[in-house]
Amino acid sequence: MSPFPLRQPAMLSDRDEVRHLGRLLGDVIRDFDGKAAFDTIEALRQASVAVHRDDGPERRAELARLLAGLSLDDAVRFIRGFLNFSLLANIAEDRQAGLVPEGSETRPERLEGALAELARHGIAPGEVAATLAGALISPVLTAHPTEVRRKSVIDRESAIAELVARRPSADAQAVDAELYRQIALLWQTRPLRAVRLLVVDEIANVLSVMRDSLLPVLPALHRRAEALMGAEVGSFLKPGSWIGGDRDGNPFVTAETLRAALGGQARAALQYYLDEVHRLGAELSISASIAGITPDLAALADESGDESPHRQDEPYRRALSGIYARLAETHAELTGTRPPRASTLIAESYAAPAALIADLEVVRASLVSHGGERLVGSRLDDLVRAVRIFGFHLASLDMRQNSGIHRAVVAELLREAGVCGDYEALGPEERTALLRRELAHRRLLGGPFAAYSDLAQSELAILRAAAEAHARYGPAAVRNYVISHSTCVADLFEVYLLLKEVGLYRPGDVPACDVMVSPLFETIEDLEAAPAVMRAFLSMPEAQALADARGGVQEVMIGYSDSNKDGGYLTSSWALFEASQALADVFAEAGVRLQLFHGRGGTVGRGGGSAFAGIRAQPPGTVGARIRITEQGEVIASKYGTPALAALSLETMTSATLLATLAPPETDPADLARFRAAMETLSDAARAAYRGLVYETPGFNTYFRAATPVGEIAELKIGSRPSSRTKSDRIEDLRAIPWVFSWSQSRVMLPGWYGVGAALAGFEDKGLLRAMNAEWPFFAATLSNMGMVLAKSDIDIAALYSDLVEDEALRATVFGAISTGWHSTRGALLEITGKTDVLGDDPVLARRIRMRLPYIEPLNALQVELIRRYRRGETDARVREGIHLTINGIAAGLRNSG
Repeated sequence: MSPFPLRQPAMLSDRDEVRHLGRLLGDVIRDFDGKAAFDTIEALRQASVAVHRDDGPERRAELARLLAGLSLDDAVRFIRGFLNFSLLANIAEDRQAGLVPEGSETRPERLEGALAELARHGIAPGEVAATLAGALISPVLTAHPTEVRRKSVIDRESAIAELVARRPSADAQAVDAELYRQIALLWQTRPLRAVRLLVVDEIANVLSVMRDSLLPVLPALHRRAEALMGAEVGSFLKPGSWIGGDRDGNPFVTAETLRAALGGQARAALQYYLDEVHRLGAELSISASIAGITPDLAALADESGDESPHRQDEPYRRALSGIYARLAETHAELTGTRPPRASTLIAESYAAPAALIADLEVVRASLVSHGGERLVGSRLDDLVRAVRIFGFHLASLDMRQNSGIHRAVVAELLREAGVCGDYEALGPEERTALLRRELAHRRLLGGPFAAYSDLAQSELAILRAAAEAHARYGPAAVRNYVISHSTCVADLFEVYLLLKEVGLYRPGDVPACDVMVSPLFETIEDLEAAPAVMRAFLSMPEAQALADARGGVQEVMIGYSDSNKDGGYLTSSWALFEASQALADVFAEAGVRLQLFHGRGGTVGRGGGSAFAGIRAQPPGTVGARIRITEQGEVIASKYGTPALAALSLETMTSATLLATLAPPETDPADLARFRAAMETLSDAARAAYRGLVYETPGFNTYFRAATPVGEIAELKIGSRPSSRTKSDRIEDLRAIPWVFSWSQSRVMLPGWYGVGAALAGFEDKGLLRAMNAEWPFFAATLSNMGMVLAKSDIDIAALYSDLVEDEALRATVFGAISTGWHSTRGALLEITGKTDVLGDDPVLARRIRMRLPYIEPLNALQVELIRRYRRGETDARVREGIHLTINGIAAGLRNSG
């Protein structure tokens, strides 16, 4: 089935589908838990809905009375009910998002709309196709722990989603019977993980998305692009992954996890190819006695070893039997296991994907020469495209580690080799000079007789595994190495020195390296220093030579999470914009193409929001048809959980990249100068307000840890990585994910707005702010994303959480500042946009959020009460279970919560 459900009729609106699924859930609860349990949950549901229809003290008192009267068993059951309702609502919304309504092709998010917009600027489809031919658009899937759902729950949701999609064109009664069964299975599936996820579990989870969505969708999307543009577009969409190679703060990622990740990816890709070749063999029953073939096809058939008398006059089938046999042998060689459907033929494995492509092209050329393009069919074309995109590795696996670890390992290698006794005592320039000398010759530092620390051995082991992967799967298997907390040129050369130790960096007059080292600039200070660091790096001959060898490209990663935690939402957004622009200028001076890698998370505080608006809002000249973006946690399922969602997400990313690359800037240069000056002022004011609260208010950390469920979130078994980089409990050392996740649960959403209200309210020229919103995509996207955050926040519910703070003076000080800031931000946003609602530019999202709130707020109230009991020492296991279930339920309702 095509992953593009064009103009598929929606028999029910999303609201009607939610109600329909809700009724089925109610039937399940009544049937399996009894009428009394159903009546309790239904009474609470009606009371909560009534509060939102007519918010008055009497209705709120009734809801509070019902919640207070719940036994622990009833509370846990009620939480599960609202949690499952939110999961079903998500399915209905995603189904609507996956539909392509009549006329939507004109929207710029669709390729047709993007091409039409570019045509209005005089850019022809041929130029667009040429741009795509040299483009790289890469969603990089990561295992950051914001996905609270178990794989078993996600599997049930997938089954329900498939049924919901089938219902409009099938026997609705029969589908409803199966929907009831699947919802009953979901109701009886334990929502919480019993044990913490391991890295191998994260690998398995993301592999299912790659296998079920990306493998079939990406070739089809390329075919669609070529049909629209009437020209070849190359393989511009290529997925990436961090899972199994991201070691930053995760001691459980090792050489073995890297091997497991790549082995699993190879198995998925090769099995897909085997299945497609098998289907082609069943399809191409062409007899040589009826149709002609090329000599190359005849030779391929004769070389296959297929001597079956049933296929002697069917050369395509015989050729494909040989291809299948070679693929099966490749599967066995690369994965260590035979494929489920074995071949009876003896064959050699394919040495590289290019050899497989060559055989498939022989089949294609013979079909074209004796039947024209229409005889080929999309299956063969898509298979060839798939091999070009995915190779034998499926997705390029990035490696990532902290710069401090690299420095320590390099210091140890230099010390043991007798080159430098105290490398870490040297200044950045001295370290750079020493590293360049070492990179200039072929002598290795490591030796068999040195006694290295466990850290050094572990780091060198995973690098050796990467070198093995290059030999086994090809260089595309591990193409990038990301350095967290990059601060200087030496950080890059340290990684190249380590790569040299395993043969991936080769010295010479023209040095070569099969892995691109990508510095990650994360904090505000690091982002401000990034242009100077990269100017110094690109001025060095080695850097130029390495960039030239990879087509004149060098990647830089910019981090949204830590910059936000460091300086607040507005300052982070502006620092990223300014750093991107400055980097583009530096790269242009050096004659090197900039490839930006955006470390976006799910929430606005971590760079989330509309990917289309975010890419289009990038500074002119910074996209250049090359962009990588992290996709993580709960966002993976919401954007790639089904083929239809994946197709639309990837098409949106492609359209935005084309428009950001080729369309002229939307903002007049003279206006842009004024806007930038205003943003500088706003950023300074917002940063001062944010840091004044978070880092300069005495006791703020105490307030944060009391007024949010950060400690309880740390107990959830939702990821393999620790929640903090060190044993310190300072906010600076807390990872950005639990920081954002905690504020989301307490409905404050502080990282997505705090400080902005003070900045906007204190800016005198409100007319200029309105002009910036109307004429500058960056500012408009910034405010739009903040509006979504404010719509999901609730200062009255936040007040419930503040009551968990025992120090009354501290509570009054901090919550007073938060409440004042929230009202100020909301008021300023409405004044600038001229709307009466913070989501005035997105009425569909506003309606969906309003529909969800009655199912979220009671969970907040219960969570506060259960946390209070838990922290007072109540040991009943149902209290802790209830807290963790409310975290799941609130996250499901809010969706982008981490």
